[in-house]
Amino acid sequence: MQLNGFIYKLPKELKLLIAVFVIVLSIGFFSGLLFVGETSSVDPNGIEEQYLGNEDNESAEVMKFKKSDKEMLSIVHSHILSMSVIFFLLGILISITKLPKKLKLFLMTEPLLSVLLTFGGLFMLWEGIIWMKYIVMISGTLMTLSFTGSVIIILKQLLKKQ
Repeated sequence: MQLNGFIYKLPKELKLLIAVFVIVLSIGFFSGLLFVGETSSVDPNGIEEQYLGNEDNESAEVMKFKKSDKEMLSIVHSHILSMSVIFFLLGILISITKLPKKLKLFLMTEPLLSVLLTFGGLFMLWEGIIWMKYIVMISGTLMTLSFTGSVIIILKQLLKKQ
């Protein structure tokens, strides 16, 4: 079966379902990013402070404490499971778009690797490997760019006639 460009052959009802799904998924994804922006100030030191606390900083506006074992396991577990499903579904949708093979392979696999690096990196940061905050920033940015690019490609190809 030829998958490259198969998205153009889908019936209108299925295209509508996929479009609505991708839009709702995007709202959920980007609202999660807003939450990250509110809690960690989207910089390496903010990430470190969010997971390791800031009780040594007397001038901090908001007092934060190091996450507990249960909190970290819950964060890592729930994010890796849910985001792997999200990116698996998005990868299936990307697989039926018309794209160059290497770009398609990148968009299908990179977000899953970034999930491991981002949330594994947060766990290692919490364990005391402080430089992992930079890996978390880079992988989180790549994950977001891959997600955004995939969504744009899928929606454009759903709306376009072959």
